Amino acid sequence: MEQYKQEFIEFMIDCNVLKFGSFVTKSGRNTPFFVNTGFYRTGAQLRKLGQYYAKAIESKFGLDFDVLFGPAYKGIPLTVATTMAISEEYGKDIRYCSNRKEVKDHGDKGILLGSPIEDGDKVVIIEDVTTAGTSIQETLPIIKAQGDVSPIGLVVSVDRMERGQGTKSALKEIEENYGLKTTAIVTMAEVVEHLYNKEYKGKVIIDDTLKAAIDAYYAQYGAE
Repeated sequence: MEQYKQEFIEFMIDCNVLKFGSFVTKSGRNTPFFVNTGFYRTGAQLRKLGQYYAKAIESKFGLDFDVLFGPAYKGIPLTVATTMAISEEYGKDIRYCSNRKEVKDHGDKGILLGSPIEDGDKVVIIEDVTTAGTSIQETLPIIKAQGDVSPIGLVVSVDRMERGQGTKSALKEIEENYGLKTTAIVTMAEVVEHLYNKEYKGKVIIDDTLKAAIDAYYAQYGAE
C-alpha cells in the first residue's frame, strides 16, 4: 500500500472522521464503521485533506479537466480545499463549483456557487463517501443542465466497497450506469489491512471483535 494511503488512514483517525461502533448510513444500513468528513474542521486539516484528494485525482484522472464540482453541503469545502491543493501541488488552475440547496433569486442568481459550468467543460465530481450511489442521481442532472458539458469522473475519500442498488459496488455501478470513472483515496479493505491488530498511538483500532463485525457487515452488504 502506498505511503500516502497509510498516512491518510491515520489522518482520518486523528481528525475523528473515521469511527468504529454502531451507525446507520444514509441508505439505512447498520454499519460498524462510519466516515464523517464534517469533522475536518480546521484550516490545517482541510489543507491536508485537499492534498490527499489532489493526489487521488491526479493519479486516476490526470489534470485535463476544467471544473471540480462538490455537491452541497459537504462538497463545498472539499472543492475549495482540493482546487487549492491542485494549484499548489501541480500548478494547474482548476475552477471550483458547488450547488445551492435553494436557488438564489437576487445578486449572484442561480443554483450554482463558485464558477459557472460552461459548454465544453470537463467536470470531476468530488464527494466524501459513496455508500449506495444515491447522491449521484441528484448531482448529475444539475451538472448536465448547465450546457454541453462532460462529467468524466467521481472521487471519494473512502470506497466502502459495498453493494449499491444491485450486487456490484456503488462505485462500479456508477461507472457502468453513468459512464464515469471513479476512484477513492483509500478503500475499506486498505483501512482494515492497515489497522487490523496493529497499534496506532498505543491502541489497537481494529481488534478481532471489530474485525468480525466488519466481516459480518460485508457478508451482508459486500459487493461481488
